Amino acid sequence: MAAKKNYRDHKNNLNGRNDQKITEKKSTKNVVGKKQTWRAGNMLYPVPAVMVSLAREGEKPNIITVAWAGTINSDPAMLSISVRKERYSHAILSETREFVVNLVHEPLVRACDYCGVRSGRDVDKFSQMKLTPVAVEGVAAPAIAESPVNLACRVKQVIPLGSHDLFLAEVVSVTVDERYMDEKGTFHLNDAGLVAYSHGTYFKLGKALGTFGYSVRKNNGKKK
Repeated sequence: MAAKKNYRDHKNNLNGRNDQKITEKKSTKNVVGKKQTWRAGNMLYPVPAVMVSLAREGEKPNIITVAWAGTINSDPAMLSISVRKERYSHAILSETREFVVNLVHEPLVRACDYCGVRSGRDVDKFSQMKLTPVAVEGVAAPAIAESPVNLACRVKQVIPLGSHDLFLAEVVSVTVDERYMDEKGTFHLNDAGLVAYSHGTYFKLGKALGTFGYSVRKNNGKKK
């Protein structure tokens, strides 16, 4: 009898611990952690890591890595990049008023980093990173052939902001790598292994969490 009682007590204790774990899990699901307030700064992450290629007549083409790039309009298609005034490429952008935004995937991540920490004043980045400059429609600036997507842009406006100048540009042509197109002509950009930059680290995009509009789609709440 004592053995049976000990077994029941042990089992109840285990069940109690399991119930406690379940309760703890449920209770912490939507709990907001303690917050701290910092001084103002740029913590909008993740951001696209892109390589911007450009060229001035009579000079070797250059590449600048830009983390502050974004879509600003759909019709006409426009984007923006922010560049520090002291950067070597700033003067080229201001003079030529054109550039190419080259998306970065996993094979290009080392080159992307290199082009962000070395200056075109000192090195030929295309040569050092064994990248291929290629002509694209609409601009004289070369694209990077190894990039999965190249967006040729013409500057429409430059806005001085302080540490950076904001270059607002119209996208005049888009070039894509046919390796990511299927037999029906559909372009599968997300198969390219695109790279994002977050708080000092490069990340390859991974697990899909849902497609646009899935939260209101009648599919029993399942993610697609």
